[in-house]
Amino acid sequence: MAVDEHLMHALVQAARAARERAYAPYSKFLVGAALLDDHGRLHAGCNIENAAYPQSQCAEASAIAHLVLTGSRRILAAAVVGVAEEPVTPCGGCRQRLREFADETMPIWVADLQIVRAHYTLGQLLPASFGPSHLG
Repeated sequence: MAVDEHLMHALVQAARAARERAYAPYSKFLVGAALLDDHGRLHAGCNIENAAYPQSQCAEASAIAHLVLTGSRRILAAAVVGVAEEPVTPCGGCRQRLREFADETMPIWVADLQIVRAHYTLGQLLPASFGPSHLG
């Protein structure tokens, strides 16, 4: 399924809305993510910090949890919204989490509050990745 301009815009808007709900009292670094599943549904998530820092959760992980909760198992596209000098891409752990449900061709749009700043495929962000096919 090709992701058109309309769907990309919807993903970015959902990620921006999710970012506004982030719980980041320590870092003040708000991140939102949105995923498109193979049923055409959007699943959004935000980062959730914890005073015990290792217990925090990334926006992408929150969105994946929502996707799985609805019974979906396939991600076709993603958007991540964060505000920083450089575009905010998924962290290494979230790249691997996304890989569990998507292939290397999955598009990822990275945006801030005004514009889409970059576009990648999962394969560009996680080259030569390990995935479900390695386990048969």
